[in-house]
Amino acid sequence: MAGMSGLFKFLAILVGVLTPVFYVLEQNLNSFYIFETDHLHDLAKRGIAAHGNDTRSIVKYIVDELGDRTATKSHINFDEEWVFNNAGGAMGAMYIIHASVTEYLIIFGTAIGTEGHTGRHTADDYFHILTGVQTAYVPGEYEPEVYPPGSVHHLRRGTVKQYKMPESCFALEYARGWIPPMLFFGYADGLSSTLDFPTLWRMSYVTAREMIGNLLLGKF
Repeated sequence: MAGMSGLFKFLAILVGVLTPVFYVLEQNLNSFYIFETDHLHDLAKRGIAAHGNDTRSIVKYIVDELGDRTATKSHINFDEEWVFNNAGGAMGAMYIIHASVTEYLIIFGTAIGTEGHTGRHTADDYFHILTGVQTAYVPGEYEPEVYPPGSVHHLRRGTVKQYKMPESCFALEYARGWIPPMLFFGYADGLSSTLDFPTLWRMSYVTAREMIGNLLLGKF
């Protein structure tokens, strides 16, 4: 009993110490961001205008420009390390361009279509459609939300939707907020359904490498 009492006391102290730290960080999240939502939207549209339905060229266009910008060039993964991603019942593949504690930027998509649950996240998610079409649904509506190339599907922090990519669709996905808690959603299907441990390992390795690498560069 004495041991349990000590544990509860330790946890209470830990919560008491971390709560104000979290509050301060939460109030200053914007200071940690290196990507600009307006720039990413403009960049995606320019990539589409320059290359049409050539997704590979659009992706290269985007990554090349981010690699030339002073604020982002040291924090970009230029190697197209594609890995499957199963989350919320949907399946596709992703290329992690950037991952840190407060931001991630990926290319996500599939050439054959998918459908699933967005998840309820601790970050705002901006889904910039590059090729194909994404639709989304919220309870109580009778018509789908439709997102064609050049549009942005903004999933606000803490909200949830059903989404679908009926056919081939690829997007530049940007999330800003608290990224580590989102990883639980990213692992759930792999641990409870697909049991594709090599893919989980590869995804974990690339994500950890990028997050730790960015922390070492002072990017929170």
